[in-house]
Amino acid sequence: MRNDLSIAVVCSSNQNRSMEAHHLLNKKGFRTKSYGTGSCVKLPGVTVDKPNVYDFDTPYEKIAEDLKSKDMNFYTQNGLLNMLDRNKRIKRKPEKFQKCNEEFDLIVTCQERVFDQVLEHLNEREQVSMNLVHVVNVEIKDNHEEATLGSFIIYDLVEKLSNTEDPASDIDAVIDYLEKKRDTRFLHSIAFY
Repeated sequence: MRNDLSIAVVCSSNQNRSMEAHHLLNKKGFRTKSYGTGSCVKLPGVTVDKPNVYDFDTPYEKIAEDLKSKDMNFYTQNGLLNMLDRNKRIKRKPEKFQKCNEEFDLIVTCQERVFDQVLEHLNEREQVSMNLVHVVNVEIKDNHEEATLGSFIIYDLVEKLSNTEDPASDIDAVIDYLEKKRDTRFLHSIAFY
């Protein structure tokens, strides 16, 4: 197995979907980082029209403390405090993809809008190394159950790629196989660093 693939998983706020996949891929031995592309971190509030909004530099621990002070019962029941506890065991704070200078072999996004933002960012910045990166979207609804299910689809993709002789050449065949197996559609594009 080739666990030397460098992987980034990206969602909007680097809280739920990307962190669930980051957690699973790390447990399976893959070099993984996770990011968000949004302008800020948004988490559901007590009412739909009043989300909790944080800067990307806000540590997961501080976000959890803030939510506990607002309504510990509510945020325990809806799973946010549990999610933040998982997140802080993986890394200190959410990270914004557009501030990342690291190169990856594979970037997996969790939403088509995020896929577009990642490609836009990669194509707008100056290409320096000209190293190829594959960007694949696995559409995942932003809730705890779908994030868990989606992380297994992402793991399936990464695991299949890591077992090929040449992941960069075999990615289309792997995606075709998974689209049939999972009865879902992936988006795939390339960009250069």
